[in-house]
Amino acid sequence: MPRTHPRLRTHHWLRHLSPAAPLALPALWGAVAVLWKLTCPIAQQEGTATRIATSAVFFTVGTGLVLGVRCGLVRELKQVREVAQAAQRVLLRPLPPRLDGLSVAAGQLSVSRGAAVGGDLYEAVATPHGVRVVIGDVRGHGLAPLGAVAAVLGSFREAAHDEPELGGVLRRLDRALGRHLRERAREEHPASGGWDPDSPSAEEFVTVLLLEIRRDGAVLALNCGHPWPYRLGGRCAEPVAAGDPLPPLGAFPLPEELPVHRCARLLPGEALFLHTDGAEDARDASGRFFRLQEVLDQALRDAPVPPAALIHRVHSALLRHTGGRLTDDVALLVVRNDRHDDRSRVPAQSADPGLRRTRPAPSNR
Repeated sequence: MPRTHPRLRTHHWLRHLSPAAPLALPALWGAVAVLWKLTCPIAQQEGTATRIATSAVFFTVGTGLVLGVRCGLVRELKQVREVAQAAQRVLLRPLPPRLDGLSVAAGQLSVSRGAAVGGDLYEAVATPHGVRVVIGDVRGHGLAPLGAVAAVLGSFREAAHDEPELGGVLRRLDRALGRHLRERAREEHPASGGWDPDSPSAEEFVTVLLLEIRRDGAVLALNCGHPWPYRLGGRCAEPVAAGDPLPPLGAFPLPEELPVHRCARLLPGEALFLHTDGAEDARDASGRFFRLQEVLDQALRDAPVPPAALIHRVHSALLRHTGGRLTDDVALLVVRNDRHDDRSRVPAQSADPGLRRTRPAPSNR
């Protein structure tokens, strides 16, 4: 039987000991107080001074115990928060400010307190086929839909580079979501080995909007039950109307032929504002809906607003409108065409860093 190194055994022992470390000193104080009460002749005497001294000792011990427990809980909570924040950054990672000549910004508001990720998802990557963008909304809100978010985002980050056609990307997302839902169904009902009518996963679906923005400004779109974006050009925001969307992923099988919509070209200086339905469905205390288009129009009339500043402005207006009481997650994403400025160009990302070409060293001849 392999023997464990003494240093590893010590580290393992200390790791299990560390949660109880804050209680060591208060416990020692308590043992001394009990021993003093039972064995010390002075503690066994009657009198006001003796009672005061005994009360002071036990009060000190109790205070130490409370503070020790509190310090331990605060330390554990800090570690849990750090792990949660790291996991959230990996799942819904910050977007780069520029992608192949496009300025990009995104943000999300979650209804779950302390969470930066909810049931909404977004991603943008530069590929040899153009900049591909996804935004989606999983049925439900808060932390429950995170499994579906991870499945869709993980599939998109691979398929966006591998699939030459936008329809191929959507089919990969649909297959990934289907696998996730089947696995959840098996976990919830292991005896049945499949779907169950009462299973929450059987009713889970995802609205998805896929965009492909090419170098010449051409925009291709596939929409599965998601709100169409707004086009920001000039001094007003215009809704993009590119046809009827498909049903959300997970609700029905995809058709054999996918209707890829060709939207109007995104001209230099123009932007697309993508959002989930939590933005336009947000209400104030009197039940009035949030007027997203008016907020965008006001932002465009004031002055040209960078994408990140526009996201911040809409978030602030949304929180003011709802009084900070959101009932659904909200995700916003802005893509602006800056390709008239060649200095903003960023090379397309490769799916495999090992496939990137390196520039040959200059010759001395």
